[in-house]
Amino acid sequence: MNLVNKVIVITGGTSGIGRQIVEQLQAQNTIIVVARNSDRLEQLKKRYKNVTCFPADLSDPGSYQPLSERIQAEFPRVDVLINNAAIQNEPFFTDPDFEYEKITREINVNFTAVCALSYLLIPALNGNEAQSIILNINSGLSFVAKKSASVYCATKAAINLFSQSLSYQLEHTNIKVLQAFIPLVDTPMTQGRGENKISAECAAKSILKGLKQQKPQHDIGKIKVLRILNTLTPSLAKRLLKGS
Repeated sequence: MNLVNKVIVITGGTSGIGRQIVEQLQAQNTIIVVARNSDRLEQLKKRYKNVTCFPADLSDPGSYQPLSERIQAEFPRVDVLINNAAIQNEPFFTDPDFEYEKITREINVNFTAVCALSYLLIPALNGNEAQSIILNINSGLSFVAKKSASVYCATKAAINLFSQSLSYQLEHTNIKVLQAFIPLVDTPMTQGRGENKISAECAAKSILKGLKQQKPQHDIGKIKVLRILNTLTPSLAKRLLKGS
């Protein structure tokens, strides 16, 4: 896909990888950014003339339908939906500071919103006479878990199978479903953990390269090695990721 003159919706586009994707696409496309932080959305809108912002709390399922209606009222045609927003909570279930109410919030942001927006924006994605794309940003933790962030790992595993199944459902339409599997990236979400992270800018470039090539399953950086290890020696892959 030639990423020029496209209407692109991206969730979580105010920081980290999402912000870098916005910056790399905004000059030649119309970008619709969905995020919770109104101040950051205002900054984006002021900085880039091709960026339209829609504030929404994706942890609240009640926000999905009004959000999709507002987007489609202004943009009847959408070429690309990038489901990028995600949160990761690391306390163990046995930790005294574990906050039970965060389970539902994490599932909603990471998974429920992906399913809901993929469904609710189908009319706009179908409104494109050419091909349109749903791109779900995923992780190596979707197929090899780590000890912490159990809910995050589960939501990423769910996105993997959801994406595959949805691609089967849409195979006779103009909509393609893609995934980008990213390694540990230097973003606000990963502060204070892990080493040898790739930059958000580098991750965004790789994601967009896979999008242009329409790779159904795009493994970025160390994910390629992890997938091979998980196939050949799954016990080693598990040991490497367990304490990451």
